[in-house]
Amino acid sequence: MSHTLGVRQAQKQRTRQALLDAALGLLAEQSLSSLGLREVTRAAGVAPTAFYRHFRSTADLGVALVEEALDSLHPMIGTTVSPDDDSDRRIARAVALIAGHVDAHPAHVRFVARERHGGVQPVREAIGEQLARFAGEVKAELAKDPHAAGWSDDDLLMLAHLYVDQMLSTASLFLETPRDAPGERERVARLAARQLRLISTGRAHWLD
Repeated sequence: MSHTLGVRQAQKQRTRQALLDAALGLLAEQSLSSLGLREVTRAAGVAPTAFYRHFRSTADLGVALVEEALDSLHPMIGTTVSPDDDSDRRIARAVALIAGHVDAHPAHVRFVARERHGGVQPVREAIGEQLARFAGEVKAELAKDPHAAGWSDDDLLMLAHLYVDQMLSTASLFLETPRDAPGERERVARLAARQLRLISTGRAHWLD
């Protein structure tokens, strides 16, 4: 019996993932608000009734895509903003990590960039909650830096949001730059590094 249950659970998970993958593929060319349930199930190769065994609506599916797209980014936080003896090396590493993530997950990055201000409220809220969580994690890392001594919580959180916004902006720039255009990608990397360096310089001298 337990083996049968395990097989069924595995099949259920495969169907759920097939629906997520199908939706993500379709969203390369349209917004979530225009995505139809039957369109998703047809692309996933399942019956329309199977959709409701996994999601209440396309908005619910969109929230699941937000979690899939952003959950894996949390480990990058410490690498991006943690103190380092060589600020330029840390910045270069952060830019490379962002570029690598965009190259590995372009559809997820495009989905978040499009839906962050899109027309599906639960998805906007889910993205907002994830970004607020990122900002909280960045703030916790910033507080470990000796330069943060004397900073107020509000100022630390303000700085955290600057870093999060910059990471999103950099990801969007890499997304729009063809991988077969190394000159353009290098230009984006240099611009992103300069912007992060500007934030870091202000961070070091904020209390001067």
